[in-house]
Amino acid sequence: MASSPGRTVAAALGAAATVGAAAFAWGSLVERNRFTIRHETVSVLEPGARSLTVLHVADLHMAPWQSAKQEWVRSLALLEPDLIVNTGDNLGHPDGIEGVIEALAPFAGVPGVFVHGSNDYFGPQLKNPFSYFGGPSSRPTAAASLDTERLEAFFENDLGWLSLNNTARAIEIRGSRLEFFGTNDAHRGWDRLDKLPGVIEEMRENVGWNDDRSGPEAVSIGVTHAPYRRVLDSFVNYGAEMIFAGHTHGGQVRIPGQPALVTNCDIPRDQAQGLSLWHHARHASYLNVSAGIGTSIYAPVRFACPPEAVVVTLTGRDFSYS
Repeated sequence: MASSPGRTVAAALGAAATVGAAAFAWGSLVERNRFTIRHETVSVLEPGARSLTVLHVADLHMAPWQSAKQEWVRSLALLEPDLIVNTGDNLGHPDGIEGVIEALAPFAGVPGVFVHGSNDYFGPQLKNPFSYFGGPSSRPTAAASLDTERLEAFFENDLGWLSLNNTARAIEIRGSRLEFFGTNDAHRGWDRLDKLPGVIEEMRENVGWNDDRSGPEAVSIGVTHAPYRRVLDSFVNYGAEMIFAGHTHGGQVRIPGQPALVTNCDIPRDQAQGLSLWHHARHASYLNVSAGIGTSIYAPVRFACPPEAVVVTLTGRDFSYS
């Protein structure tokens, strides 16, 4: 006996609901805790330079009870990185600083640099996830203030990391000279691109290796939380050979094999995660955008986009012969 149209529609809706529930269960219970390490290799150091292992950590969005995430981040110390790059949004709860300290304590003494995202200042808020399809999210109106001062003290005093929030710093590691410049969160308009030329020039004038002209040329690295085009273009203008960013969560919920559906900024969707080249004004820089490690406590789901830390191995460029 043939099924009625009503029964066919009801069966289809029931099947769709079952698939949707299964996908949500996978994304919220499994995939958001399926922590992964992505490996990349970029040749930007001077020819013959020793390689450098860079650990890129982004978007922890830490809550105090997230012990599995804390233990996994602690385990990354076994990679023995030469440099940590932290691109912000470390906090995800008013008491999240406790979890951040637990997670990152093993990296004390490892050279590092950091910038902030807005969730290093203000707590998350419940919002309609479909609003992201209308463009980048708006500034929260009544978000709880977070302990940014304690976070910065932990990074700078306990870990020994350098702030790059709208400033520039330099580090020499394993014989390579690295100069960094960065911005505060461009998603909230806190980037001060107008200040970068001055702070970069000041850094270059006062860096310790100015007295040794026989050493290698410095490699310039840009660091930002949100990879807005204006920031990436400016970094390329200022000579960045490598750029690190986070913020996008890689889209967080994706269709397998397809680019991010949303980016929460104006970067092209196919560059919202991974290693790519950012072109501007006939120049280019390597760009690494991390999908991040955490999610908002109000949107604890990932699909086809597992949480990640990124290990970028910087190697020497090939020797060139005239």
